[in-house]
Amino acid sequence: MTLNDQKLRELGLAVIQVEALAIAALAGQINDSFVTACKLLFNCTGRVVVIGMGKSGHIAGKIAATLASTGTPAFFVHPGEASHGDLGMITRQDVVLALSNSGETEEILKILPLIKRLGVPLIAMTGNAASTLAAVATTHINVAVEQEACPLGLAPTSSTTAALVMGDALAVSLLEARGFTRDDFALSHPGGSLGRRLLLRVCDIMHTGDNIPSVPASALISQALLEMTEKKLGMTAIVDAGNRVIGIFTDGDLRRMLGKNLDIHKTSIIEVMTPQCTVISADILAAEAMQIMEQKKINALIAVDEQQRVQGALNMHDLIRAGIV
Repeated sequence: MTLNDQKLRELGLAVIQVEALAIAALAGQINDSFVTACKLLFNCTGRVVVIGMGKSGHIAGKIAATLASTGTPAFFVHPGEASHGDLGMITRQDVVLALSNSGETEEILKILPLIKRLGVPLIAMTGNAASTLAAVATTHINVAVEQEACPLGLAPTSSTTAALVMGDALAVSLLEARGFTRDDFALSHPGGSLGRRLLLRVCDIMHTGDNIPSVPASALISQALLEMTEKKLGMTAIVDAGNRVIGIFTDGDLRRMLGKNLDIHKTSIIEVMTPQCTVISADILAAEAMQIMEQKKINALIAVDEQQRVQGALNMHDLIRAGIV
């Protein structure tokens, strides 16, 4: 069989259309059963144990991860392993969320009596409201789909997408109900660029102490240039006797100054500095500092305290090294 470009596009589009319709149909299932499930999960004093076999198991693992990262402690348990010891991971304080498109998955049905014996609330997410799993559950969320996106009607496609979306609906609803914040989210995502953007603050990466480029208001341009060269931030702060910022002198200011034929050994830095420069607090997120630089079209910032006294300095290269950009 030869590949036809147009046919491939048509097949891909057909899958997306079928799955989009399946997702849209879920709106009708945001009902009392969904609300009951949310309340069971919200009031859980232990952990949410998510179970599922095969493709449903993969979706169950993703739902558990999403719940855990958005303020609802959860983990995945393989139902096949549960009957061989892993059931001991479930306690009386937990809630079980079981996924099975048919609602008749043998491995799950086998452990239902043990779950019931523990008195653990059971939320079933199936595509069959008349199934055994749906019948015995504390509450049942129906994620039935009209058809699978697979042209053979065999490979779980639309059904797994629907279950995943419903899992996201549960997780995000609980996130809002718990008042889960960006800071809370950051604490569960300390690694990678996401964690850096949400956790890293200016004070964590700024240059401090003797590494801050700074000259007094009485300094000459030549002295300011020496300070910039030594500290290598492309700028220097100009401060008064109380170490309060009164201006900044940058590489850009130097370029603009070159056409004025000034004697750098006789001209005061305050004559060419940028007064009332943009300053920041050392406590803001490094990502916010980056946004300020982009908006103001500048490459460096001075961090100050409430009295405008210099606390630190950083430039765009510091943000790049920190993984913010």
